[in-house]
Amino acid sequence: MKIVGFIKNWSLPISMLSGVAAYFIYVNIHSLDSTHAFMNKAISEYIQPSLIFCMLFVSFCKISPKQLKPKSWMLWPLLVQVLSFVGLGSIIITNPDTSWKVVIESAMLCMICPTATAASVVTSKLHGNASAVVCYTCLINLAVSIIIPAIVPLLHDTPKDMSFMTSFLMILHKVFPTLIFPLLLAFTIEIIAPKLHKKIISYKNLAFNLWIVALALAIGITVKAIVHSNEPLIALIGIAVASLICCILQFIIGRFIGIHFNEDIAGTQALGQKNTVFAIWTGATFMNPVTAMAGGFYSVWHNIINSYQLYKERKKVIKINK
Repeated sequence: MKIVGFIKNWSLPISMLSGVAAYFIYVNIHSLDSTHAFMNKAISEYIQPSLIFCMLFVSFCKISPKQLKPKSWMLWPLLVQVLSFVGLGSIIITNPDTSWKVVIESAMLCMICPTATAASVVTSKLHGNASAVVCYTCLINLAVSIIIPAIVPLLHDTPKDMSFMTSFLMILHKVFPTLIFPLLLAFTIEIIAPKLHKKIISYKNLAFNLWIVALALAIGITVKAIVHSNEPLIALIGIAVASLICCILQFIIGRFIGIHFNEDIAGTQALGQKNTVFAIWTGATFMNPVTAMAGGFYSVWHNIINSYQLYKERKKVIKINK
C-alpha cells in the first residue's frame, strides 16, 4: 500500500522519469529500429492527440456552459502574454542581426504560448476554479491565432502563400480538434445522454490519469528532440535558461494577478502552465525551427512546478485532516 501511495503522490515526477527511461530503452533495442518512423507518427498524430482529447472531454463534462463566462481578471494575463510577445519581437525588429535572436524568439514563444489543455485538470487537483481556466484557455487561443500571424512575418521572410488568413486558419485547425470539439461534445452529451454524463463524472481521477500517460509521451518526445538536435550546446543552454525564466515569471505573475481577484490557483495555472505541444509546432512552423526546443524545455519546467504545487496541496490536506 505504501508503494501505491507513493506512486499516487508523486505521479507527475514518475511520469516524467518514465518518459525519459522509455525513450532510451526503446532506442537502444536495435531490433525495433525499423519501427521508429511508425511509432513517431503514431504517437504524434494519433495516440497523444487522442489522449488529450479524452482527457479534455472528461474534464469538460464537469463544467457547465454557464461557468464559461469571461471574467475581468482574464484581461491582465492576456495583456501580459500579448505585450511581452510584441515587446520581445520589437527587439528583433529593431536589431535583426542580434546574436541573441534565437534566444529572444524562444522567449517570445514561451510567453505567447496558450494555456495547457491539461491546466484545468491540474487546477481541479489543486482545488481551484477549473472552469475559469477553461474559459481563459479559449480566450488565449483566439488571441494567439491573431497575434502570431500578425507579428511573425515582421521577424522572418515567410513564404508567399503564408498569408495572415492562411496562418490564422492553420492555428485554428491545430486548436479546434483538441480544445473546442471536446468542449462542444461534453456539453452535447450532458443534454442528450445525461446518464452517460453522470457516469463519466463519477470517475474522479480519470482525466488526471490520462494526463499522466500523455505527459510521459510528451517528455519522451522532448528528450528525442534534444538528443537529435544539431544545435550548439550554448544555444541549447540559452534556450533552456530563457524558457526557465519565462516559466517562473509567468507562474509568479499569474499568482500575483489571481490573488488580487481571489483566483490565485486559476491565475497561476492559466498563465504558467503551457500547451507545449502547440509551442513546439508553432516554433517549427512559423519561426526558426530551433525555437521549438523552447516548448520541450518549458514542458519540463512547468511540470516540475506542478509537481511541487501538488506536493504542497497534499501536505495542506493532510494538515487539515489531522
